[in-house]
Amino acid sequence: MSRTHQPDPELAHRLSRRGMLGVAAGATVAALLGTAASPAQAAGATEAATGGKGRGRPVLPPGRLGIQLYSLRDKVSTLGFAPVFAELEKYGYDEVEFAGYTQGSAGPITLAQLKRLARNHGLTPIGSHVGYYSSDPNAYTFAQNLDKVLDDAQALGLKHIGTAAGPFRYGTTVDAMKRAAEEFNTYGAAARARGMKFYQHNHSEEFAFATDNPKVRLYDVLLRETDPGLVYLEMDIYWAYVAQFRFSKRPDGTPAPFEPLDYVLRRPNRYPLFHVKDGESDPSNPFGYRMVDVGDGDIDYQKFISAVTRLKGHRLAHHWQAEHDNPTESFTFARRSSEHLHALREKC
Repeated sequence: MSRTHQPDPELAHRLSRRGMLGVAAGATVAALLGTAASPAQAAGATEAATGGKGRGRPVLPPGRLGIQLYSLRDKVSTLGFAPVFAELEKYGYDEVEFAGYTQGSAGPITLAQLKRLARNHGLTPIGSHVGYYSSDPNAYTFAQNLDKVLDDAQALGLKHIGTAAGPFRYGTTVDAMKRAAEEFNTYGAAARARGMKFYQHNHSEEFAFATDNPKVRLYDVLLRETDPGLVYLEMDIYWAYVAQFRFSKRPDGTPAPFEPLDYVLRRPNRYPLFHVKDGESDPSNPFGYRMVDVGDGDIDYQKFISAVTRLKGHRLAHHWQAEHDNPTESFTFARRSSEHLHALREKC
């Protein structure tokens, strides 16, 4: 199982004061109950420990919490999908997003078996990340093997099939983005013909400025040049906020601020999927954040998810995938992320 990510040079896990308080509260409740708490119990325990602060409607829509399995690649490659899915079911997850269909030393598994295994654990396979292109003509990518990629996605019953690769096959000029957008439209049309949505997952570089036109943001070109009925976006919220830190000024130094949430609110139909990944603010870091477990950082997910789900007719239109590129302990990350997201409440 593999997937290309923009590396963060400082991915060491570090709990913030908020995270430490959450761990302390959870440990107290677990001691009282004498058993591991479910996400719902953990949410209730968090409210009780904070005097009921945040009671009200859940921020997270029912049935919409998933996890990107790249975060659990160490467990998948050694234990296999079955034990991983059993843990995710226990933690209260509803969906999974794939980053490969093999399980390393755990042995071979067919797509039919993988689909059935997910369903048996109450998990809906919602999407998958596949490469965009490769110099190898036989590579498993959209550019080299489109039919096989879509065949496999269809066999798994996926509603979405996408790539986490940047749209930089032809460079970082305006025309280069247009060429990539044209190819994405082709993949989107092929996916739509099979009842699926093609999507692209961002890192921070998509929000940089075109090298031949420093007034134009590459991401804006991609949005404009892709057909909204064929190409969808999966916003990685963490990397979008990293981009906000890195690219808030044009190359000439003039201000160019942007708000990641605004992209979604202006085009909610284009963003069916999100990566819920957290970061602790650190201006000394070249990325502006240190990646941490969901709930331990400074990204306001209560505000972000609430704003999207409050849009009329959109409460059940989006899917939220927890992710950490390199968690200290992947099962702990998965459990704590679910607990935190299920605990988020807004006053009705």
